[in-house]
Amino acid sequence: MIDVNRVRQSVPPVLTGLLNGNPADDVSGERIDVINPDNGTVVTELLESNMEQVNQAVAAARISFDGGSWSKASISFRQKVLFKAADLIRKDAEVIAAQDSLCTGLLYHKSTLSQTHFASADWFEYFASLVGVSGEELFRHVAGAKTLVTREPVGVAALFTPWNIPVMGASLKLAAALAMGNSCVLKPSEQSPLGTYRLVQLLYQAGLPEGVVQLVNGRGAVTGAALASNPDVDLISFTGGEEAGRIIAGKAAQRFAKVTMELGGKSANIIFNDADYERALDGALVSIFANNGQACLAGSRILVQKQIADRFIGDFTDRAKNIRIGRPFDEDAELGPLSSVANMQRVLSYADIVRDEGGEILAGGNRVDGFDDGCYVEPTVAFAKDNRARVCQEELFGPFVTFLTFEKEEEAIALGNDTRFGLAGYVWTENLQRAMRVADSVRSGYVLINSVMQREKNAPFGGFGHSGIDREGGQSSLRFYSEGKATLIACADTDIPKMGLTSQDNDQ
Repeated sequence: MIDVNRVRQSVPPVLTGLLNGNPADDVSGERIDVINPDNGTVVTELLESNMEQVNQAVAAARISFDGGSWSKASISFRQKVLFKAADLIRKDAEVIAAQDSLCTGLLYHKSTLSQTHFASADWFEYFASLVGVSGEELFRHVAGAKTLVTREPVGVAALFTPWNIPVMGASLKLAAALAMGNSCVLKPSEQSPLGTYRLVQLLYQAGLPEGVVQLVNGRGAVTGAALASNPDVDLISFTGGEEAGRIIAGKAAQRFAKVTMELGGKSANIIFNDADYERALDGALVSIFANNGQACLAGSRILVQKQIADRFIGDFTDRAKNIRIGRPFDEDAELGPLSSVANMQRVLSYADIVRDEGGEILAGGNRVDGFDDGCYVEPTVAFAKDNRARVCQEELFGPFVTFLTFEKEEEAIALGNDTRFGLAGYVWTENLQRAMRVADSVRSGYVLINSVMQREKNAPFGGFGHSGIDREGGQSSLRFYSEGKATLIACADTDIPKMGLTSQDNDQ
């Protein structure tokens, strides 16, 4: 049983960035209150890293990279550090997860603990293992020569991580970037800085050389903009909102920095009449209400075939009304608070938007009674007039789901693709051929058939359209965090033209 009071006492009253693993000395930045969305109390005060502090962090990362203590270290040494980091994360997982729950409102027992204890530590172990078996390539297609292809670290990696999966999101990026030998500057969300702060400390405890990972804290418009604009940043990995991603991508493009982006989603959850009904119902509920409805993979548009629509929507709505709402550390809670007052107000505003556009609110749409001190929103179920409705086109990022119906497979595919996003798609059917046809036709980077949100570490992950650029995960991550170098070696004396000589010289 987690001692929440002890966790609260473990939180530093003031949080800075980390320069070379130590708290930053310069405290001239703005002070930002980190608010607990469960009750509106201040968790800690964040000292924002301004441009000068960000530049110091990038410069320190550059020094470490050029010095070669990590970038030129043996793979076995890197593996040793990353495996040790995984062990330390697991030992500290309860406290890290609890601190993240204080900042985000995410349920400790159903979200942050598993994200930290399993997923975060697993990412370090995974990439430590993967880099050990990702060998070089040798080609012999050129006569009298061999071409050796190697992968080298890129340089300084700027890593932007989201608030809704704080430590897991940071671990995925850090583990891959470090495995390939890069130095990193990590910028977490100002809403959830505690877990990543501790994560960086643990990396240094695991034996990471000085300067390899830097931590800067603050708002996107200040700290994030300074980091994305720094000319010594060689690549950017960003997970977050569409608008912020557009700005950062523009800054990266100005200097041709490598970039990968995982942005928003408006995923379609397609339920056919031949689906396993109970599993599809359970899966549809989990896909929208897990993580307090705040997941990029959320199945926020449920498309149900008309033959079962009335029954399915009715059962789903009844179940949604009975979801257990509770505090972040309540073991029985199935849904907690949203991340902030601003996000709560935005999500609630869509109930009126639905009605204004001719739709219907079937359940929820209000703040939760009895939780007036927190950012609690009822599980909300809407029926939209058509897929052009704002609630079907805009990412809400909350416990708010919209139903649409369809008759034929082709209609379901058309509705599913009628969005500027393309991160994930869900398909529920017992017909394997239909499942594969739909999966092949859905314009999404990740398609789940008869499954809830799961992630295969070896598979590339990213989105189509406005859901992102490029992919991370597995070999995709190793390629992104490295540069390919081809070295041709002549193995035989081949004729080389003697340019610039006279015909007489050539005769001699």
